[in-house]
Amino acid sequence: MTVQEALEVIIDHDSEIEEDVSEDEDHLEINSDSNDSDFEPDVGIAIPIPPSETYMSKNGEIQWSSSPNKRQAKLSAENIIKTVPGPTRMAVTRVTDIKSTFELVMPDSIKKVILEMTNLEGRRVFGENWKELDKTHLDAYLGLLILAGVYKSKDESTASLWDAETGRAIFPYSMSLETFHIFSRVIRFDNRETRAGRRERDKLAAIRTVWDKWVEQLPLLYNSGPNVTVDERLVAFRGRCPFRQYMPSKPAKYGIKIWAACDANTSYALNMQVYTGKPVGGAPEKNQGTRVVLDMAQGLRGHNITCDNFFTNYNLGQELLKRKLTMVGTVRKNRAELPAELLVIKNRAPQSSMFAFTDTTALVSYCPKKGKNVVLMSTLHKNAEINTREDQKPSMILDYNATKGGVDNLDKVTGSYSTKRMTARWPLVIFYNMLDVSAYNAFVIWTEICPDWNVSKLYKRRIFLEELGKALVTPHIQRRQHLPRTPAAAASVRDIQERTAPSTTPVREVAAEGKRKRKRCQVCRPSDDVKTSMTCVKCAKFICTKHSVVTCHSCAV
Repeated sequence: MTVQEALEVIIDHDSEIEEDVSEDEDHLEINSDSNDSDFEPDVGIAIPIPPSETYMSKNGEIQWSSSPNKRQAKLSAENIIKTVPGPTRMAVTRVTDIKSTFELVMPDSIKKVILEMTNLEGRRVFGENWKELDKTHLDAYLGLLILAGVYKSKDESTASLWDAETGRAIFPYSMSLETFHIFSRVIRFDNRETRAGRRERDKLAAIRTVWDKWVEQLPLLYNSGPNVTVDERLVAFRGRCPFRQYMPSKPAKYGIKIWAACDANTSYALNMQVYTGKPVGGAPEKNQGTRVVLDMAQGLRGHNITCDNFFTNYNLGQELLKRKLTMVGTVRKNRAELPAELLVIKNRAPQSSMFAFTDTTALVSYCPKKGKNVVLMSTLHKNAEINTREDQKPSMILDYNATKGGVDNLDKVTGSYSTKRMTARWPLVIFYNMLDVSAYNAFVIWTEICPDWNVSKLYKRRIFLEELGKALVTPHIQRRQHLPRTPAAAASVRDIQERTAPSTTPVREVAAEGKRKRKRCQVCRPSDDVKTSMTCVKCAKFICTKHSVVTCHSCAV
């Protein structure tokens, strides 16, 4: 029997390699102790290895062996994590409620920049008529965006959301439609007057400061589990953008590409980077996949990186090992570091596996069916272990399938309740996506700190987002001076203000005759400018004769 025949494992049924990400894939647990001497028979078996045979890579630089050089211990030095997976001490000590969890991911330092630049733009557009916005205004605006996402209204017009018959009451009694439109028009993330000079050096200049502050905050709040997924995301956008990408394999086809690193189990976003294309007048980047994974893995130690064939290569695996990280991923068959023997599929039986090893790296060529093979590379696996399932897949493939969906799942969950609104400005598209990811990260942190919160509910994330949106808009509702025009919205605002008002009963001031205060009626439209000196005996609000009811003392009692 030849070496290749001894390495081939044959069964009768055809099967495809699992490439689709299931809804529960991110919650699967893999067995990292694949080399334990007391393994169970149904987990995997190490096939007998005959005398080793050597293969040379296509570039002639790497010599591969058909058998592993040594057996690995239970955990190698590259797979020892010194941090406890889950929310960091910083997050646990600062979380008091749902709103405070979100404010950890979207801190005041970011809101301060947004408010400063937005007020600057407002003064430029509206001049002296501009009223300065504060943190309460911004929170209310973000809260309404989140609530629109909860109600799956990202494609619904704002006029419909604010409509008295077809809309939802929380929108008009939180903020007027005109104010919302003004906010959406003037919101900015940098100084427009100095942008031209910065844009020559940085295509992301319009939102760079806010983006960098936000990305720096992500890893400070959550410690990843043993597996991290690195992949690309495409944020849909068809407007004008100097680095818009066309990706036919993505549902949106056109948009802004973002490299992302997520925890494979929870899909918590640990790191992100916007791809801005090649430099102006520069050459295309070489070894981009290697550079991206190394950037995304900054700050990680003892983890395993799962990536697809765009990133995976031999040199990347060696660089990650120097950082005490391992890698597993599919490999493109045109890679020069692969031996030609693993790529031959002629006379290969279905469900057969062929392995190759160096001191640090393992390769497997698996044939899911006749005439097709899939090649994976790993610095995590050290032996030729094959699972005893019916399809006889190598453990390397099963581990890859269990951990590859972190970024894809993040796309799915953020798309379910997206805050995105129709806009022609790409910085706003990126900001909407930041808001989606921030809300999801906050949800992950909150549910791990409070595991008993709504534990029996299957729609916990919807409840979380709805409570978050209402918590953000409530302070703005409490201080509204002008009630909405519709009776239902006005009643709701009145109810919220009364419930959150101080416990002491408001008392109307009795001024001397002829010196009583006159203010605008708080029920009439502001444009009517109706002045009155009468106030309500219950809520002490100024009210005109048109909106008041006169009763005698006996009836009032």
